[in-house]
Amino acid sequence: MKSSAKNIELTTFDDLFGSGNPAGDSNGAIREIPLADLFPFKGHPFKVLDDQSMEEMVESVREHGVLVPGIARPRVEGGYELVAGHRRRHASELAEKTTMPVIIRELDDDEATLFMVDSNIQRENLLPSEKAWAYKMKLDAIRRRAGRPGKGNSGQVGQNLKGKVSVEIVAENAGESYKQVQRYIRLTELLPQLLQMVDDRKLPFNPAVELSYLTKEEQEKLLIIIAKLSVVPSLEQARRLKKYSQEGQLSGIVMDAILSEERPLPVQVTLKNERLREYFPQSYTQKQIEEVIYSLLKTWKTEHE
Repeated sequence: MKSSAKNIELTTFDDLFGSGNPAGDSNGAIREIPLADLFPFKGHPFKVLDDQSMEEMVESVREHGVLVPGIARPRVEGGYELVAGHRRRHASELAEKTTMPVIIRELDDDEATLFMVDSNIQRENLLPSEKAWAYKMKLDAIRRRAGRPGKGNSGQVGQNLKGKVSVEIVAENAGESYKQVQRYIRLTELLPQLLQMVDDRKLPFNPAVELSYLTKEEQEKLLIIIAKLSVVPSLEQARRLKKYSQEGQLSGIVMDAILSEERPLPVQVTLKNERLREYFPQSYTQKQIEEVIYSLLKTWKTEHE
């Protein structure tokens, strides 16, 4: 079901953290904040991993410090909630630093969510679960803001958002089709174990989207059967599981039967070079041979359709 985002106004980066703040302005100045006073954003969907990229960041922080300040907002209970800079904070900790440069801003929950997602979503090699939860969090924030009184023209993004659907705004900002964003958001309906399988590339993306329509109880049964049979559903099997679920007929027996089916082995054809050379001049390159073969196959396919 589509949700209208008519008249919604998104706050730009410059409006939130722009250079218009004088250096002495407490609401925008760069401050050194103790790491112990910086807390993670609630529901932060982006994972902070101790990988090679983190090792490189740690070395950079040791040598040069944190060059780009984080963004944080005050917490009612004390300290600050990081909006952007979770990896920088972790790197600072590993580099045995005690503080980190941070810009403190007063942000409501939706402003903070929108900036948190937008400051991370363009990173390379994001996991499917990271995109899924980030898109959902941003979509929910946009929907909550829809219909609220605007902040004035200064808060508008340089585009006309009137009449657009919320998911289209998320997709446009992320550089993805809105249907793909919808598919990612569907993954948030998966049990954590199944979503982890998607991240681990044990469960392909498209079958996972279909499985997201199963109830939580059905997904729990499916996990047991997947472990028992050591298989994961193909796209066609996942679609059938979804169909049975929507018809209220998806039992453990049905799941077992579908996943126990033998799958046709992929067709593999090897064309030996010595055989091919019988039909082509010695001067023909591999590319020329391939072009002739594909041309002949195209003609054969046309004649037999």
